Amino acid sequence: MDTDEIIAKGQRCIDIEAEALAKTSAQLDSTFAKVAATVINSLNDGQKLIFSGIGKSAHIARKLVGTFNSIGAPSTFLDPVNALHGDMGLCRKGDVLFAFSNSGESEELLRLVPNLKRFDVRTVAVTSTSDASLSKLCDQNLIYSADTEACPLDLAPTASSTASMAIGDALAMVVLEWRAFSREDFAKFHPGGSIGKSLAASVDSIMRPTGQFAISSYEATCKECLQHMTNPNSGCIALTDENGRLVGIFTDGDIRRLVLEDADFLGKSVSSFMTRSPITINSGSLAVEALRIFENRKIDDLIVVDADFKPIGVIDGQDLTKVKMV
Repeated sequence: MDTDEIIAKGQRCIDIEAEALAKTSAQLDSTFAKVAATVINSLNDGQKLIFSGIGKSAHIARKLVGTFNSIGAPSTFLDPVNALHGDMGLCRKGDVLFAFSNSGESEELLRLVPNLKRFDVRTVAVTSTSDASLSKLCDQNLIYSADTEACPLDLAPTASSTASMAIGDALAMVVLEWRAFSREDFAKFHPGGSIGKSLAASVDSIMRPTGQFAISSYEATCKECLQHMTNPNSGCIALTDENGRLVGIFTDGDIRRLVLEDADFLGKSVSSFMTRSPITINSGSLAVEALRIFENRKIDDLIVVDADFKPIGVIDGQDLTKVKMV
């Protein structure tokens, strides 16, 4: 095969899988919403999710176990063969089982599901057809579309495995939003690796410390504050009282507004124009908490204060890129 032919065959594979995803998305209906509600109710009752499958479906099930666990939805994998030899002991009333089988005719799962019903476990078939034996056995179904595999022999799971994983991911993301799972929650479950390092970073590690941000007495003039802001090239200045506690903030935006509204503002006290009781974050807080404040309050600068409410640093919105959070 020449280069063009190799590329074309690769594109054909991806196109077939993309078509399966598009069809799966288009056919999502109220049954998907009902499965999501079943999952939410089970999790709210303190139960867990169980994923099971054979062959390639087992790999997909294991991957989704990791996905759901990462968003705070307790999940586990149940080997359908071992389940019939004692592993069903992990099942509890109210748990939800997801049985993955493209054909819906996997013998191991067809034997497993009836046995699990004795434990009052809710069962969901994840297959490519609603007419499959597994679909009829289970309480609910998640049906994906995979009319043709990308494999030239139409044998190796490709489009079907992609679509089945996608519908599982879709369910996980719905659960995440339904339960209002936050970045802070995500940080708790990801303490290791690059994700953990970025989410668990302290604001102290990304703030601009003393000497790198502007700070002055609230009794200073606007001109004096502007001079302080120019030296460290700061977009704001923290204003303090006689005890060094934060009482206000004055920003570039305030200056631009005043240029248009009050031509004589430079000689006046900044206390007349500063924003009193500015939004702050405590030293030692997670950087992800700072990100949430930036997103919710629509600000450009955030002052970090110590236990005595004295400013010890400033976070510019651009500083969040230091931990790859935006």
